[in-house]
Amino acid sequence: MADAGPGEHDELVYEAGGLPRTGNWWSAFVIGLAGTILVIGIAPVMVTELGAASIPVIVVITISGYIVCLLLAELSAMMPDRTGGLPSYAYPAYKDRYPRFAEHVNGFTAWAYWLGWFPVAPLNMILASFYIVDRFHLSTTGFTPISTPIAWWTLGISVGGLLILAIPAVMGLRFGTVFATALALLSMIPLTFIAIAWIFNPGVVDFGQLWHFRHTNGTGFFSPLFGHGWLTLYIAFSFLLTWNVIAMEAAACYIGETRNPDRDAKIAMNLEGLYGLFIYTLIPIAFVIVLGLSALGNASLVDPKTIFTAYAAKVFGAGTGSSILQWLIAIMLILALILSALNAITGTARSLHQMSTDGQFPRFFQHMNKHGVPDRSMYFNVACSIAVVFMGGAVEIYTFSNVGYLAAFIPVLIGYYLLRKHRPNVRRPFKLPEWVKYVALGVAAVYAVIYFYGGPTYAACKCNAAGKTTLPYYFIGIGVVLSYVFFYWYRKYVEDKRVAPATSPTAMAAPPIAGASEDP
Repeated sequence: MADAGPGEHDELVYEAGGLPRTGNWWSAFVIGLAGTILVIGIAPVMVTELGAASIPVIVVITISGYIVCLLLAELSAMMPDRTGGLPSYAYPAYKDRYPRFAEHVNGFTAWAYWLGWFPVAPLNMILASFYIVDRFHLSTTGFTPISTPIAWWTLGISVGGLLILAIPAVMGLRFGTVFATALALLSMIPLTFIAIAWIFNPGVVDFGQLWHFRHTNGTGFFSPLFGHGWLTLYIAFSFLLTWNVIAMEAAACYIGETRNPDRDAKIAMNLEGLYGLFIYTLIPIAFVIVLGLSALGNASLVDPKTIFTAYAAKVFGAGTGSSILQWLIAIMLILALILSALNAITGTARSLHQMSTDGQFPRFFQHMNKHGVPDRSMYFNVACSIAVVFMGGAVEIYTFSNVGYLAAFIPVLIGYYLLRKHRPNVRRPFKLPEWVKYVALGVAAVYAVIYFYGGPTYAACKCNAAGKTTLPYYFIGIGVVLSYVFFYWYRKYVEDKRVAPATSPTAMAAPPIAGASEDP
């Protein structure tokens, strides 16, 4: 298709996901909170490893995440029939100018996104199981499947929880929204209150702990740490950080199922981005100004339940041994983790479904059940999540997963620029200022540096409380990303060749209808 001239109408042609429109901005926002909830895991890691020096890094990366949400608000409203969120918007941006390259951009981006999100489910179920084991004083005896010990109870609770989550996952967006709303209200309201609770007891606050953004050992922001200079250090930790704080883009996975995407896209994505910016900034600041740098040097505080309990005890005046306080914190964290795990199963299933519909992934993933849900993709995610449970540790899973996640953003950000430059007359119900296309390129460049330099640096560096390198998991992640080639080959050279004889040349050459599905 030739580019439209100035003032001419231009219609974007793409393959639709075909999922039913049963949601609204609230369903996208509340299930998308799964990305925001990841603050529970990353905030303790950042403040215990870097102290107050983590705050500027968190703020900068979180702002970039909000920018991504704004870009996705425009893209999702432009392409309301695409499903699967962020990766699904890359293909239409490249397909007309670079048709052969676009197929691989689409397949790689969706598969990398899948690798980035689906491990959230096993990771969060592992963390939830820790708190259940702790609260009910269950046995911690277990085994070491790879390098990290895992208790039998942890294994059983994690696997059982994943199987239970498969039920709301395959019941459709309406049922999933009700389930997610209940979890969100019971977890995010307490979490939001905790973020600002120090306002009600200013006597426990010391803003001097933020001064000069020092590390927990008292050294300044520009001092070396973990054997690296300050710039390398923060780029490396940004690799870990991006797995979490830019995950508020998850709401985009459900815009394609809203009844009024012209309105719902901008509301859901703006609200998700603003709330994410609020919670990701306030939680780590609260830890620093209330607990203090010397306390944060205690490695035990890297555990979310431990640090949240210590923080709440200091703010509310309860003893750290208060059983009621510990129960409340544990329940809040468990519910939040379950909500995040649910989205990890449902969101990426939609990405796999869209990639299959586009023709780059096996037809197996296109199947939808009576609820209009890509059920086989859901079951595939649950099975893979159970396998990842055996990795056992959070830092290992962070490293393995972010090999895919951050890589998925770069083609989409460049794609946004291409659409604004070459397709200016496409209908855009929500349109950002023209100069934002250069911001998108700038964010893509920053993410590329973090990915290609920060990723291997963090994986090789013993930048964690356990003092372990996670490089083996980095290479496992690389291997999983490259496995896309096999799935693409199977679709193109096995399945499509099997279908080709039954398809007429005329039908094969027919152009797709704008916004309609090309489901074979």
